Amino acid sequence: MNIINSQTRVRFAPSPTGPLHMGGVRTALYNFLFTRKNAGKFILRIEDTDQKRFVPGAEKYIIESLSWCGLSPDEGPEIGGEYGPYRQSERKSIYFSYVHQLLESGHAYYAFDTPEELDQMRNNMRASGVSSPTYNSITRSSMINSLTLPSDETKTRIERGDKYVVRIKMPRDQEIKFQDQIRGWVNVNTNNIDDKVIYKSDKMPTYHLANVVDDYLMKISHVIRGEEWLPSAPLHVYLYQCFGWQDNMPVFAHLPLILKPDGNGKLSKRDGDRLGFPVFPIEWKDEDNNEVFSGYREKGFMSEAFVNMLAFLGWNPGTEQELFQLTELVSEFSLDRVGKSGSKYDYSKTKWFNQQHLRIKNNQSIFENIILMNDNLLTKFSKEYILDVIGLVKERAVFESDILEEGAPFFADEVYFNMKAVDKKWKTELVPNLVLLCDQLFEIEEFISSNIEACFHDYLKSSGIGFGKIMPIIRIAITGNLAGPSMFDSLELIGKEKMKQRVTLAIEKLK
Repeated sequence: MNIINSQTRVRFAPSPTGPLHMGGVRTALYNFLFTRKNAGKFILRIEDTDQKRFVPGAEKYIIESLSWCGLSPDEGPEIGGEYGPYRQSERKSIYFSYVHQLLESGHAYYAFDTPEELDQMRNNMRASGVSSPTYNSITRSSMINSLTLPSDETKTRIERGDKYVVRIKMPRDQEIKFQDQIRGWVNVNTNNIDDKVIYKSDKMPTYHLANVVDDYLMKISHVIRGEEWLPSAPLHVYLYQCFGWQDNMPVFAHLPLILKPDGNGKLSKRDGDRLGFPVFPIEWKDEDNNEVFSGYREKGFMSEAFVNMLAFLGWNPGTEQELFQLTELVSEFSLDRVGKSGSKYDYSKTKWFNQQHLRIKNNQSIFENIILMNDNLLTKFSKEYILDVIGLVKERAVFESDILEEGAPFFADEVYFNMKAVDKKWKTELVPNLVLLCDQLFEIEEFISSNIEACFHDYLKSSGIGFGKIMPIIRIAITGNLAGPSMFDSLELIGKEKMKQRVTLAIEKLK
């Protein structure tokens, strides 16, 4: 199939009707990866032709969400570009000439039917046994439109300001065939496509007309969008044929659905609310703060982990590798490895991605974020010490905020004892052994992890006490818990003086 020009140009075209669902972000991500892989242009186009559903602040939210994910457009409303404007509401004057072209060529017609008349038509069809009544090549002959009215009456109605819409005139019993990059050949009979409205009574185009005209004028080479648009694709292909743009038609690729965790249906905001996870990239607040939805950013997820997770909801690299930075995704991505069937969302896997990305994150970057969460740390501890704590505990953290929790024993003057751990493992009869072990550790000249471990094992040999008996009580004494990072590394970090203080305090408090 020919494409419009030699350069890859893709667009992400959301409607500003509310917060951007993670499925929309995945569409943006796949568009971004595809065009970066092919050294093309990524265009953001705001499709705001439906003014009734327009939500103030939604466009700003979309732009901020893409920015947080690192998906920077090359052209768009806030950036400009050669093919602007990039809001469809600002392109209103462009569309009617194309509507007029379809009317003149006989591929479209005026329709004057009132809402009541449309309802009556549908009721009559249901009464006659038609389960899904539509305005189509059969029913249009009994409706009030420029195909059934004399031409002079049509003209009179338009001139006196009667409300009308323009509908596409779908032919009878023709095959519309196109190749989808993900789904292969798609073949639909026009008898299954109704005469969609392409130009509304408010003098705005519908999505169907505007997106085809804009894709053509903006020289879009590939249309990569969600599966929900697949039923509309034959109409869009037909519009290209009506305009005579067949040779300039973009390549289509319809992405699989993101499914609920149980695989039963498309993931929705309600599922996130019910199961306790966000479905939006960043927090959404409407202008009156009536609706507030939590986002991945506010939950503590890193953007690189969120993007990594999204990439795998429909795409497979063909290897065992799961952790990818955005630049690596660009290098490996291809539409050939995007599947047809839906992908189940897994929140626990999403947290795993965040944990893995946190482990490989630069400690300095984590430090800067930790200080924002608790600016008192630097008044009590040196930067070097805080960095050491981060390096010690981040393996156990899922979110950066967990580092403060996991690192609490290293940032606190006093130990908080987990009494469940105490009841389970603190043995009073072993306190003399703890004191003796602590005294031996205190005598170590170079108090580093390897020397601490060697001394610990020497004590186990000489005393005959098992590892599983003495280790829990020294860990409780030092950290207050049974679980934590390496005890030997922990002791090196807090130092021998604080070790002795904490053992003494534990013995006194827990006797």
